[in-house]
Amino acid sequence: MSEEGRMVLCGANAYDKKYYFNEKFNGIPESIKNELHIICVLFTEEVGGIFTIEFEEDGSVSMRTEYSDEDFLYDEIASGLLVGEIRRKRTELFESLSLYYRVFILHEDMGELFAEE
Repeated sequence: MSEEGRMVLCGANAYDKKYYFNEKFNGIPESIKNELHIICVLFTEEVGGIFTIEFEEDGSVSMRTEYSDEDFLYDEIASGLLVGEIRRKRTELFESLSLYYRVFILHEDMGELFAEE
């Protein structure tokens, strides 16, 4: 967990050319892990910086991007646009990940979760 109460699912770093996947989520199917890997790496290849997909305290999925002060090639405008595009195109994926997190990590009752919807 980060200081802000978030848990990182995965991320990519354009500076180190590395990808990270949190082992706590090894129960996620390989096809989804691969999709997350592609999303993160393509984001950093296109925009630069560091990109992470995280879970908020309530189980919702968020995307964060940050960059070094010395990185003059980082594109803030493209970053915001790309985050919006990913969120729009991957809504179902993020909803499923949120449900996974709430059931398997936060141990919420599935019956109550479906009753909310």
